[in-house]
Amino acid sequence: QVKLVESGGGSVQAGGSLRLSCAASVDTYSTYCMAWFRQVPGKEREGVAAIDSDLSTRYADSVKGRFSIYKEKPNIMYLQMNGLKPEDTAMYYCAAEGPRQYGCGWHYMLRNTEYPNWGQGTQVTISS
Repeated sequence: QVKLVESGGGSVQAGGSLRLSCAASVDTYSTYCMAWFRQVPGKEREGVAAIDSDLSTRYADSVKGRFSIYKEKPNIMYLQMNGLKPEDTAMYYCAAEGPRQYGCGWHYMLRNTEYPNWGQGTQVTISS
């Protein structure tokens, strides 16, 4: 079991930026696929961005061009969020799967069922 701790959430106005961080309890840099998901009350958890063990990335269409996911050795993952919109308001969760000999693969990277390890979440609120 990997412990994940998110930070960096907060409240900003539309058009602003936030950077979320996810610290893992183990080295996740090159053997884990990881992702950010978000959820609002009454809706399903949505995959936002994912980064595979080979550092390839995938983004939801709703955040392409505005969000950027990246890792820092040995155990930190970030989500840089620019051009924030009110519809980005949600609880954001960090997720991880591994260690893996091979990556999770593009088709699976944004599926929440792919990830057994989850953080507690950090709230992001965007005002118009």
